[in-house]
Amino acid sequence: GSFLAVLLTRLTGEQLGDSLTILQAPEYVSFQKGDWPISGEKIPDMVALTMGFSVQEDLSWPGLRAGPLFQRPRANVLVVVRGVDSLALPQSVASYPLENPVPFTLDSVAETVHTLFAEDTPVVLQLAPSEERLYMLGKANAVFEDLPVTLQQIRARLSQDGSVLTSLPLNSLSRNAEADLLFLSEVQVLHDITALLQRHRHLAKDHSPDLYSLELSGLEELGRRYGQDSSQYQDATAILANVLQKFGEDLFGLYGDSAVVEVVTVKKFEAPLTRKSRSILESKQISNPGSPYNLAYKYNFEYAVIFNIVLWLMIILALAVIVISYNLWNMDPGYDSIIYRMTNQKIRLD
Repeated sequence: GSFLAVLLTRLTGEQLGDSLTILQAPEYVSFQKGDWPISGEKIPDMVALTMGFSVQEDLSWPGLRAGPLFQRPRANVLVVVRGVDSLALPQSVASYPLENPVPFTLDSVAETVHTLFAEDTPVVLQLAPSEERLYMLGKANAVFEDLPVTLQQIRARLSQDGSVLTSLPLNSLSRNAEADLLFLSEVQVLHDITALLQRHRHLAKDHSPDLYSLELSGLEELGRRYGQDSSQYQDATAILANVLQKFGEDLFGLYGDSAVVEVVTVKKFEAPLTRKSRSILESKQISNPGSPYNLAYKYNFEYAVIFNIVLWLMIILALAVIVISYNLWNMDPGYDSIIYRMTNQKIRLD
């Protein structure tokens, strides 16, 4: 199946089926133009390699060439668009067929960023507005604390100043329909992320790499509601393509032309993804003593430091007690004690 898709792609010159599009990339991250398919489960490894991280298994994919060791992008932005197999993105760097479109996450990459750059507090943002799923680490807590998360918050944001409704050509899209509002709210989130980063430009100039992972399913809902041949779906597809093109250009410029922006378009994932979402906007819950599962406390990265301090302090104190006790036991009162020494002198004089 994948061989036939690649063959048809080369004959027609068009991408068929799901695709991975490199929207923006610096010159030192070398993506080779070609029709090499990449599996959906390998996307996290590809993102990790572009950021200069190591992966468990070698990525035998010719689309990405090895880059310079000491020159890596400051950010990686991955946007997953569900409900469409391709978007018209003429300004892209390269595009590749996506085979085996299984659900994937960048949790492993986010954990690597947080582990290696914990002191620099990098920005890690994973967001899926339709599922109200949000995961943030580092400086993202302070920067994106005002970002609307729930659908109710996003829809309220659409009626405020700076709403995309005033600048987008809605055409057949309605401001009152449920599916239309879901799509427009996702476009609003993209706009707000860019606006917040422009307000906090210092984040793009630090030494720690930033990671953004966004999942948009508004097109999928529009296709399910109106059909993929409907004017609403076609208008939304054109709007999203233009918005993503501008979104990629804005983030690429904010990071000083040192960011990789990828767009994954998937008609439909092959298997549902079950994952536990986490929100750091909520109050911190280090542990749950009343949990029926008897869960352990959350691991603290200072645990190793505290453990070593306590361990070696106990060893030093124990050795000190042993040495002092040994010397006291073997002490000669006549020579080691001033009291007995004075007594002996008086006896000798008498």
